[in-house]
Amino acid sequence: MSQNLTAETEEKEVVSRHFIEQEIDKDLKEGVYDHVQTRFPPEPNGYLHIGHAKSILLNYGLAKEYGGKFNMRFDDTNPTKEKTEFVDSILADIKWLGADWEDRLFFASDYFEQMYEKAVFLIKKGKAYVSDLSADQIREYRGTLTEPGKEDPFSTRSVEENLTLFEQMKNGAFADGEKVLRARIDMKSSNINMRDPILYRVAHMTHHNTGDKWCIYPMYDFAHPIEDAIEGITHSICTLEFEDHRPLYDWVVRECEFPNPPRQIEFAKLYLTNVVTGKRYIKKLVEDGIVDGWDDPRLVSIAALRRRGFTPASIKRFVELCGVSKANSSADYAMLEYCLREDLKLAKPRLMAVLDPIKLVIDNYPEGESEELVAANNLENPELGEHKVTFMKELYIEREDFMEDPPKKYFRLFPGNEVRLMHAYFVKCTGFEKDENGNVTVVHCTYDPVTKAGSGFCERKVKGTIHWVPAKGCVKATARLYENLVDEEKGVYNKEDGSLNLNPDSLKVCDNCLIEPAVAGAKAYDSFQFVRNGFYCVDYKDTTDDHLVFNRIVSLKSSFKLPKN
Repeated sequence: MSQNLTAETEEKEVVSRHFIEQEIDKDLKEGVYDHVQTRFPPEPNGYLHIGHAKSILLNYGLAKEYGGKFNMRFDDTNPTKEKTEFVDSILADIKWLGADWEDRLFFASDYFEQMYEKAVFLIKKGKAYVSDLSADQIREYRGTLTEPGKEDPFSTRSVEENLTLFEQMKNGAFADGEKVLRARIDMKSSNINMRDPILYRVAHMTHHNTGDKWCIYPMYDFAHPIEDAIEGITHSICTLEFEDHRPLYDWVVRECEFPNPPRQIEFAKLYLTNVVTGKRYIKKLVEDGIVDGWDDPRLVSIAALRRRGFTPASIKRFVELCGVSKANSSADYAMLEYCLREDLKLAKPRLMAVLDPIKLVIDNYPEGESEELVAANNLENPELGEHKVTFMKELYIEREDFMEDPPKKYFRLFPGNEVRLMHAYFVKCTGFEKDENGNVTVVHCTYDPVTKAGSGFCERKVKGTIHWVPAKGCVKATARLYENLVDEEKGVYNKEDGSLNLNPDSLKVCDNCLIEPAVAGAKAYDSFQFVRNGFYCVDYKDTTDDHLVFNRIVSLKSSFKLPKN
């Protein structure tokens, strides 16, 4: 019986392994590789977003799973768009997600000399040549998906002439675009990527890492496989758009005669519904002042998610739920929020915060007196302990927790109704005050001393419980409530002109938020549950020593439910 159970368990474990793990298992079993080494190779031309998190965690996770090595490498072969700012932000993002590259940080630009040498090697083999065709002419000669390409008129140059021209390209003898180095493969190939692709172009640009040392730069499709091969990468895990580039990847490592060449495996990207990830669109949002930077909490860049208060564990769980496959699909943003709530609900202390305050006066409470009440930091996690909150005659409650003329099934405060003040007493509304504009400014109540929370003396029940903060000692703060940046009903992009369908209510600012005193001393990135309101995180950018600014991470409730297996 036990043997059968063991066999069944092993079979289930094999079935549950995703296709990349199965391919790696096969390679190791057949002796193709005797170890596993992966890498995450971003281009430093923007901020990483939630989709990149899947690639980071997948590559790092595979290296950990197989006891291998993980390389952090920047594919910095295009100086026109790359900045040190992006390098720094990417490293911070990856470290925050928990991927540890130890001392294995590399730059493609570190290999420029070796790439140049490999290009010379290909010229000597007759596998590369210098062309004078312009970019437009190269596109024209390349053909279409249904028509083969035409031979480059410069493809017949001799090896000696190509070597001389390529060295002159390196030495700065030609202007940008005047000459390129192309691979000699097959202009009639059914795969357009194999129709004599460009390997090097002239670009008189200052590089963030190498300065002005080079005026020719390798193309990504030439540089990337060489980087992998030099570093000893075994499995080059990338997204599906590179599947058609795989024959060229294999051609480069084969013709450059690298021993034990790496293997490229593609997986489906992580797409998230109703979010903006395009760099061009985000750049415009920043430039137009619609968001306050690449880390605006309404975006899904990793920096923005970190600023808003997301946790690495919640993102990792989300990526796991999305799975690894070859089929493109989109995940609901609500699933990401679900993972976040699940991670936060037991880990964060719960405090009372009033976002839109009105004063509550307890007329029969002794003037000038107060008492310390005990409040659990998290009812579902006693290990988080307790804190004290001061109860007194004057308090603040949420404006929406009082109505002069309430509808049916409204169980909060209204004239004649009784509710419990959280952690405290029953109070009964006896009246209210208004200003000259008809707005309620003060609610009057009486309290029943025998109804103190936890005393056990009260036998009657009330249907409503509301939260509050003491009028003296509470902390004034700013709370920012976020909704989706785009209009979910219309979709992300306007079909007519390609513009973004922005949600005008994506940000609501509560400047007069009042929080119980226990929040004092909170620091950037500290997060809490504000009871009945949601989870909030101290904003690192706008918080000052004398004023806290909170970002709502996520509300407390969601319609999303995790599907049953």
